[in-house]
Amino acid sequence: MPLHLIKLCVGCDSVKELEGWIKARMKARKTRAREHIHTTRMAPKRADELLDGGSLYWVIRGSVMCRQQLIGVRPFVDKEGVGRCRLVLKPKVVLVAPRPHRAFQGWRYLTVKDAPPDLDRAAPGAANMPETLRRELRDLGLL
Repeated sequence: MPLHLIKLCVGCDSVKELEGWIKARMKARKTRAREHIHTTRMAPKRADELLDGGSLYWVIRGSVMCRQQLIGVRPFVDKEGVGRCRLVLKPKVVLVAPRPHRAFQGWRYLTVKDAPPDLDRAAPGAANMPETLRRELRDLGLL
C-alpha cells in the first residue's frame, strides 16, 4: 500500500502559481528528463512505501490543494557536507478535494486513508472552476 508525503508550498499563493513555478524550473533544467525535483533537508526513511504509488501533497495557503506523484527519492550530500534529499516528482499537478491543514515544518507522512481524494472523483467538474471559487465553496462546506 502506498504512503504519501505532505508539505507546505511556501511562497506560493495558488495552484496556478505552483504550476508556473514547476514549468519555469523544468524549462531552466539542462536535461530533457520529465521530472520535477524538490530538494528537502531530510530523506524519508520509508522511501520504498512512497515509491509504491505515493504522492507529495501540497498545502497552499492553509489548505491541501494538489499533489504530484513521487517517482524517486535521491539522498545526497551538498557542498557544505549537509545531507539533503531530492524528491523526484512527475511535473503534472493533480487537484485534490481542498482540505484545511495547519502549518508545520518540513514534511510529514500521509496515509492513504488520510489523503484527500482527487478533485475529479470528489466533485466532478470542480477542477474547471477558478481556484478562488473552489476555496469559497470549501469554506462554506459545499465542496
